[in-house]
Amino acid sequence: MYVTGESALAAPSTDTTAVVEELRDRTEITDALYRFGLGQDLKDKGLFASAFAADAELDFRPAAAKWGARPPLMSGRDTIVTTILDMFTGRVDTTHQVTNPRITIDGDTAHLTALVEAQHLLTADPTKRALLKNPYDVELVRDRDRWVIRRLVIDNTWFDGEPTAIFG
Repeated sequence: MYVTGESALAAPSTDTTAVVEELRDRTEITDALYRFGLGQDLKDKGLFASAFAADAELDFRPAAAKWGARPPLMSGRDTIVTTILDMFTGRVDTTHQVTNPRITIDGDTAHLTALVEAQHLLTADPTKRALLKNPYDVELVRDRDRWVIRRLVIDNTWFDGEPTAIFG
């Protein structure tokens, strides 16, 4: 489930070309998660959509279960983008901070785990908020020179505030 290897790079340190290629992949893999977070924060449909493969899945059910919600599994880039941005645009302001990324790469697939702190504020009443600390489990695929999310599972370690006011 989570990436727990004892080192970051798989490429031998004596193979400079392989190390550079792996570092590029790792940067692009992490950038997919940055595009996910910043696309939401800016309500930027193009940036947000660029994080996902066409057949992506987003599973927020483990996190939502912590406060008793039962959202559906979201399938398909267009569904994910429309569902999330329609729910937040004009109603909820967000900020996402990504930390502790760990990555494994296997050819054209990768696995990323990270911690994401997500602050959500109701635009009309910023005193209604939810701060979430979420472990992310992410499967990615190579898309030309970049990486995109194929499956994202969001769990929750803790929250503060009123998630039901934000998510319903």
